[in-house]
Amino acid sequence: MSEQSGFPAAAVRPSAGLGPAAPTGPAASKGPPASKGPAAEPAASTGQAPPHRTGRRRRRSRQWPGAVFVAPHLVILTLFMIVPTGYAVYDSLFTSKLVGGTRFSGLANYRTVLSSHEFWDGVWRVLLFAVVQVPLTIAIAFFFAAVFDAGVVRFGRFFRTVFFIPFAVPGVVAAVMWSFLLLPGFGPYSKALKSLGFGHVDFFSSKLILPTIVLIVIWEWTGYNMTILYASLKSIPRDVTEAAVIDGAPLRTIILRMKLPMVRPTIVMLVFINMVGALQLFTEPSILSAFQPQAVSYGFTPTLYVYNTAVGSGEYNLGAAAAVVLALIIGLVSLGAFAVRRRNGEFR
Repeated sequence: MSEQSGFPAAAVRPSAGLGPAAPTGPAASKGPPASKGPAAEPAASTGQAPPHRTGRRRRRSRQWPGAVFVAPHLVILTLFMIVPTGYAVYDSLFTSKLVGGTRFSGLANYRTVLSSHEFWDGVWRVLLFAVVQVPLTIAIAFFFAAVFDAGVVRFGRFFRTVFFIPFAVPGVVAAVMWSFLLLPGFGPYSKALKSLGFGHVDFFSSKLILPTIVLIVIWEWTGYNMTILYASLKSIPRDVTEAAVIDGAPLRTIILRMKLPMVRPTIVMLVFINMVGALQLFTEPSILSAFQPQAVSYGFTPTLYVYNTAVGSGEYNLGAAAAVVLALIIGLVSLGAFAVRRRNGEFR
């Protein structure tokens, strides 16, 4: 029967009820036969890869879906940030003149930027702007986020949408709209202040231009910060606040003593996001300069200095050097944010 089936006779196993067959021939003198389990068979005979290769394949199979999802962002980051930054660094090392053409100048453009009083005046101005605007924006955003989270306002979803709408308005449109609203002598706010006895208030004067920009930016960004803080407050377990309510703690204590410390990592993140945005301030002062050119100087902000140097004066190489210096300042702020968040235990 074994020959007709095409298998050798030694491969035929006995029936379960007959017991094992006695070994014959030379195999009988070598002791009991080796185990036939999978552990005793060599990897080459089974056709399976070694364990370490199998582990590598499994890790790669788990990693490639993540790489596919990250790839579009990396492509956009490379095309619109890394490549332009590299070109700006390259362009900043040259000087172009009508007579003599383009020649290599090394770090001469950087020395000019670092010794420019207009550039550093703009840097200190935006730092002062950030010191005022960032805390006010986050404080107002947290107040409204806590109010909406507490559920003490009816139609909360509608009002949250209303608060978020200013962020959806483009910055240019918002700056133009506020320019007409604050226009001296014609704007409604100027007329209202005059009727209340404050006299003629010029929101675009040299003394009030920075507070005016602070007002516009707060109006634009409060809804964005409020939405993030509201989502962070919603993630707090309800049993924590319910226990405080049962113990008789007032709403003010629950918000300031319990919820505020729990959303502190989110607040730290928003502080640095708004700080970086303040260093890149450009749209609002550039729009307001059309209404009051004397109030917005050549280097009112670092980004305006870069724009006016490269586009207004045609010194593209010097503008590229200023842009690189500004990028380094923003990079230092970002590294500081990462260090603070890592110290708080947000990164491992």
